[in-house]
Parts: sequence; structure tokens; C-alpha cells
Amino acid sequence: MDPCSSRFPSILFLLFLSTSVAFSEIRKSEIRSDDRPIIPLDEFGFTHSGRLELDASKISFSSDNNNLDNLDLSKVGFFLCTRDAWVHVIQQLEEEEISCALQSDLVKHVFTFNHLNKKEASFSTVFTENDADQYSLVFANCLQQVKVSMDVRSAMFNLEGKKGGRDYLSAGRTVLPKVYFLFSVIYFSLAATWIYLLYRKRLTVFAIHFFMLGVVILKALNLLCEAEDKSYIKKTGNAHGWDVLFYIFNFLKGITLFTLIVLIGTGWSFLKPYLQDKEKKVLMIVIPLQVVANFAQVVIDETGPYGQDWVTWKQIFLLVDVVCCCAVLFPIVWSIKNLREAAKTDGKAAVNLVKLTLFRHYYIVVICYIYFTRVVVYALETITSYKYMWTSVVASELATLAFYVFTGYKFRPEVHNPYFVVDDEEEEAAAEALKLEDEFEL
Repeated sequence: MDPCSSRFPSILFLLFLSTSVAFSEIRKSEIRSDDRPIIPLDEFGFTHSGRLELDASKISFSSDNNNLDNLDLSKVGFFLCTRDAWVHVIQQLEEEEISCALQSDLVKHVFTFNHLNKKEASFSTVFTENDADQYSLVFANCLQQVKVSMDVRSAMFNLEGKKGGRDYLSAGRTVLPKVYFLFSVIYFSLAATWIYLLYRKRLTVFAIHFFMLGVVILKALNLLCEAEDKSYIKKTGNAHGWDVLFYIFNFLKGITLFTLIVLIGTGWSFLKPYLQDKEKKVLMIVIPLQVVANFAQVVIDETGPYGQDWVTWKQIFLLVDVVCCCAVLFPIVWSIKNLREAAKTDGKAAVNLVKLTLFRHYYIVVICYIYFTRVVVYALETITSYKYMWTSVVASELATLAFYVFTGYKFRPEVHNPYFVVDDEEEEAAAEALKLEDEFEL
């Protein structure tokens, strides 16, 4: 195989590795008339007692040009490869030291098709991996213009304890069920505290406060479902339907959180009981985008990297997420701009400008939250050892928890909260301060 022809799939495979995915449950893949030289199937962090069960059935080859009678099936098969090893394999291909990834001594052969009898269209094998590391299961087809079809079932797990029980979660992620459950308890506690606060301050409660309660409850339910999802995967390799509930609550949580940021940024419910047309348009953009983002996430998780459109869906998800994050910032900027202009001529607007100073703080916090959860967490996933992949999840959840607590504290129902209440003395003080500021500038 021409090494140049494998360069593009190699780059895509590196992209797959850089996303730090860890599907890890029992996975079934259907490959149909596929001529890609490299097909990544799954990724897993093995301990010193790792196992891979691999089954393939309905194996068939097709070609428009080649004769299928004399195929060199040693150039077709499955192998395991670490991220560092794959970089060197690409270098070997580009320097023409080898013509096929299966020829490299840096990969670990799981099964090559030359071991199949001519009449066989299936195989089953168990591979033992005692070298602890993060591995990718990859299918290689180095026969040019030859298409492969088959059904693949892969199960990667680690043996733990004296009894040798199976752990289907990747090393470094095996503690995630406990992590998600702990955070769900924290959010349920926050919801209970918020309900108590709303009852005590019921005379100063706005509609936005009940919306905030709904966001916290959905977040708690989302984490609880994810804890159960990961717990069942850890034990059995299958989510047993908990993934469906996770997707539902994750979808609702995403929509309500972004909607809440937009509503707070516009001052809805406590500064004004309405939304302007352009603010409504932002909501009409954010909500459908969240639907697309959640749909893309489902496709990414359920299809797996073996799908030909997997990289496309991954890019769609990232693009939509970035657009949503940018869109929610616009209403806050508009509100600050409008009140700054109105404050020059209106005393009451001057007080609102003081309020918008606090909104600027919220604007900064929103930016920090988005930057940390989208950029810093991704960097942690990339640079952190596979043994400590759970730390990026903890960092993301801690940042989200801090954002929820900050929002709740700043916008809590209080009689003397500067976001809500304005009296005559505050108006006069704000107007006088603005006047002195103008004189000083002159």
C-alpha cells in the first residue's frame, strides 16, 4: 500500500486519539463495504490484568478491480496500539520503512486474517494485555481497492480483586460512578437549600428563581443517571437503559442552563418583565442549537469512532457548542450597553448602571466558566495520564458547581439585594456619583 494513501486516515486516527474518548463498554460495530485502510474501533486503559474479547462474523471481501483469489490476508487484521506508538508508525509509513501498519513491530497483533481458513467467515479470540497503558483497538486493511464487510463485537475489561471480577470501565475512569453520585447528592442538597430559601424569602421571589431551581434539579438528575449508567457499564459492559435517561436529562439540562444565562443576562423577571425581539431571537437560536448538539453527542457516543461520519459529527458537536457559548454572551453585552447610554440622562437608569456593574461581574464569570469547561478541561484530558482521567471530570464538575453556587448567591431573593431593589436614596447617590464622574472626565 502506498504510504501516502494512508496519511489521511492516519491523521484522522490521531484526531480520534486526541479526543480522549473512552467508550469502554461492550461494543458492536457493523462495517459494510469499507475500504478505509485504518478504522479505529475503541479505546481503553488497561491495567496489568487487561483482557480483550474480540469476535467477528459475516466476514466478506469485495472489489471492483482486483481478483480476490490471491489476497495477502496478512495485511488485514486487528491490532492494539498506544498513542505514542502510533506516532512512530506514521513516521515509518511516511519514510516507507513499512507498507502496512500491521508490519510494524510497535503494534500488538490481536488477529490477522491469514489465520482464517478459506471456508471460515468468522473468528473469536481472547487477547491478554499485561502492559498497563492506554490502547486503541484498530482494524487495518492494507489491500488497495478491497472492501471489507463484517460484524465486530469487542469487549475490553480489567480483572480486579482476588476473584478476578470484570471491570469494563477504562483504568482511570473506574471511580466515575462514585464521583457522579457524590456530585448528584451535592446538587440535590443545593436544590433542597434553594427550596428552603425560596420559602423563607417568598415575598421577594421572582419567576426566575423557580427556573433556577429547575436547572439545579435537572443537573442533579442528570448526574444521578450518569452515575447509574457508568455503574452498570463497570459491572456488565452495558448501560441497561440508563444511557437513555442520561441523554434525556442531559438534553434538558443543557437547554435550561443556556436559557437561564440568557434570561439573567437580559435582566428578565427582576429588572424587566419582558424580552426584546433580539433577545428572543437569541433564545430561538440557542435552543435549536442545543438540540443539534445533543443529537450529535448521541451519535458520537452510540456510533463510535468506526463510523465513517464520526469525525464529522464530532466537529459538528464542537462547533455548535462554541456557537451556543458565544450566543449567550450577547444579551448581557446588549443590556450593559443600553443601560450605560440611558444612565447619562436618567437618574433611575444610573442606578441600573450600578446594577449592571454587578452584571459585568456575572459576564466575566460566565466567560471564565465557558473557557474552563471547554478549553482547560480539554487540555487536562490531553495531558493527563490515562490513570488519572477522572481528574478532568472532577475539575469540570467543580467548575460547574462553583458557577451554579455563584449564580444562586448573586441572584438570590433578598430584600436588599442590589440586583432587585432600588430606593430614592440609591437613585440620588447613583446620579450624584455619575455627575461627579462626568465632571472629573471634563
